[in-house]
Amino acid sequence: MRYDRLFVNGRLATMVAGGAPYGVVESGYVAVNDGRIAAVGAMADLPSDASGERIDLEGRWLTPALIDCHTHLIFAGDRSDEYEQKLAGVPYQEIAKAGGGIPKTVEAVRASSPADLAAGAMKRLDVFAVEGVGTIEIKTGYGLNLESEVNMMKAARSLGLISGMRIEVTLLAAHAVPPEYKGRADAYIDEVCVPLIEKAGRRGLADAVDAYCEGIAFTPEQTRRVFEAAKRAGLKIKLHADQFSDTGGAALAAEFGALSADHLEYTDAAGIAAMARAGTVAVLLPGAFYVLGEATKPPVAALREAGVPMAVATDANPGTSPLLSLLTAANMACHLFGLTVEEAIAGITREAARALGLHDEIGTIEAGKRCDLAVWDIERPAELVQWIGARPLHGRILAGEWA
Repeated sequence: MRYDRLFVNGRLATMVAGGAPYGVVESGYVAVNDGRIAAVGAMADLPSDASGERIDLEGRWLTPALIDCHTHLIFAGDRSDEYEQKLAGVPYQEIAKAGGGIPKTVEAVRASSPADLAAGAMKRLDVFAVEGVGTIEIKTGYGLNLESEVNMMKAARSLGLISGMRIEVTLLAAHAVPPEYKGRADAYIDEVCVPLIEKAGRRGLADAVDAYCEGIAFTPEQTRRVFEAAKRAGLKIKLHADQFSDTGGAALAAEFGALSADHLEYTDAAGIAAMARAGTVAVLLPGAFYVLGEATKPPVAALREAGVPMAVATDANPGTSPLLSLLTAANMACHLFGLTVEEAIAGITREAARALGLHDEIGTIEAGKRCDLAVWDIERPAELVQWIGARPLHGRILAGEWA
């Protein structure tokens, strides 16, 4: 039995649901062919005639490569002044109304080339790589016109070629109403968002479409028009939902079969039930909750009881969640939102893959999936969430090869 590569003598946290905690195989192997997992199991069950390049993991822990399913990693400019304002007690909504927030980043992005945007994002992407991240979602939404949003999508696509990581690109043109369309949000949807969605679908520039359904952004009716355009274009759907108020965003996302609804601090029981029926993943974003000093937490207990899968992401962005550590996000999800450690690790592997529509490809260590793995110098999986600032990564394996 010939394999391209055999990773042996590892302690596997496969993250396959329904078995042992973390899907643990205490002494195991992973066999690889053509960049995919051909077989996985206990060392005692490794066929005696198995051959191929052998890499001895020497008892190290092996998990799926981590997945950040919600970031705004491509941007330009600086908003550290807003951080000082937030610490002084100025609400984010007031900062945005005064010309800060998203519009400030939009101005800087519009003045940047695709190459400049990609170069800035690459520095941030490197930080994720040393934490074992193999797949990351990157949203647009800081261009807010036809040219700049396309530039952001192109920059995001280029990062996949440069970094070797899997980059999922999400078009978030419906992030905010730009200054030139102030008071004309409906016209912005018709003249900018819909044409961008059509182009993204036609040219393969994006994998999904997102929108910000909130009082300071777009109404449910406007969001519905964005989603209808996404459906016509054959693009997957995600939603920033119910962050500052219950707009019915979670239920709207579920109605359109959205992969995920993200934030969810104000989601009600009807929204949770709708998500459960639709299989929509709840993406928890503790970085934004923490930085904004919010008091209302996502309804984790109700989501858990309803069987809604829960993912965890950084929401990395220059304003409301300047967080470049997925492991820290997992720690925060436990301490701030009440996730268990196993739920948090599943949230940055198995459930994060589900939130991107990639659960058949990545997120668990199973035969047939792409061989994206992280190797750790730890004693137990819980260490990944316990420590703040530690980076115990020994190495990443992407498509079956050391990255």
